Amino acid sequence: MRAPILALIGLLCLGPARAAADPAAAAPSKDPTQVRAGAYVLDPDHGKITWSVSHLGYSTYYGQFTGLSGKLDLDPKAPDKSRLEVTVPLGGVVTGSPRLNEHLAAPDFFDTAKFPSATFTATAVEPTSPTTARITGDLTLRGVTRPLAIDATFNQAGIHPVDQRYTVGFDGRAVVKRSDFGVNAYLPALGDEVSLRIEGEFKAAP
Repeated sequence: MRAPILALIGLLCLGPARAAADPAAAAPSKDPTQVRAGAYVLDPDHGKITWSVSHLGYSTYYGQFTGLSGKLDLDPKAPDKSRLEVTVPLGGVVTGSPRLNEHLAAPDFFDTAKFPSATFTATAVEPTSPTTARITGDLTLRGVTRPLAIDATFNQAGIHPVDQRYTVGFDGRAVVKRSDFGVNAYLPALGDEVSLRIEGEFKAAP
């Protein structure tokens, strides 16, 4: 999950005691220059990819990948030095239809028995505004690696009110051509271009 995903965030986890003593430091900030540099891990409960594809021209079909894992090394002052790796478990696809979930796991589509996950590794981060960036990198799906570009938007960073951990949040957008990865089932009736909406919260690494 060319592509998404970040260039605006940071580390150095603030403990709850210090956060309470310093409310200003704990308050979330939408200013990317205030983000702490360092190592982060993706919160699997708040990292997901919502995808959509044209269904035979009759409707736009939506589904989600959940349970993502990832690592981010962020340097807001030198975005090009930031590093991002994300793993997407393909068997965790959610469509609302158990039968469709099974079909998507079959060789027609993801072939999860052979390829249980997809990975994205960022190779470059280019700021496009004070709060946005284009993240380019390599997406590997079904054993095929192709370039992917993600347009990422920084939301905010600060001490999370639930777990008291320093957290950075972002959204991302990308488009994937499934035929580039050998997912050719029902082309061209079933759409080739798949739109991705990416959401993630990264926690400062312990």
